[in-house]
Amino acid sequence: MRMGPIFLLVSTAAVAGWFAPGLKAGRDEASANLSKSALAEQQVSDARRQAWLAGGTVLDRTADGHFYADADVESARIHFLVDTGASVIVLTGDDARAAGLTWNDGDVQPIGRGASGPVYGVPVMLPQVQLDGFEARDVQAAIVPEGLDVSLLGQSFLSRLDGVKIEGDRMTLNAGD
Repeated sequence: MRMGPIFLLVSTAAVAGWFAPGLKAGRDEASANLSKSALAEQQVSDARRQAWLAGGTVLDRTADGHFYADADVESARIHFLVDTGASVIVLTGDDARAAGLTWNDGDVQPIGRGASGPVYGVPVMLPQVQLDGFEARDVQAAIVPEGLDVSLLGQSFLSRLDGVKIEGDRMTLNAGD
């Protein structure tokens, strides 16, 4: 689909060069920039296609330096920060509620240690977590009702994949066969 607009831009630049020879330098520069952009886009597309064929997912690093993935927990679509340093999946209170999980204040207990001290939450077992066709069952997780801005996709899910690889600004999650 993207080839149509690129082709039209290149064709328009070529026609402009035929009728306005003085625009040749601008046309050449535009073509070079377009070619670099198209090449970079093709490389991203190739990497994603290869990962998909291998049963994986390619994530691009975002401006904040992190990788994010959207996965299904029960019937809810959850936006996760991929956190290779987190032992388990950690859900925000809002995301946990969206997935149909419930708890009360008496369930909250120390579940770990963070940079600023103890982390309080509710340990849970997620019956199913699905990411781009890969499904993991009975996944350890925790709900952190307050103080967490985004849910974390941790090792209780990531360790079930065949591999997690970071190259430059791309992370590949390989689900295998």
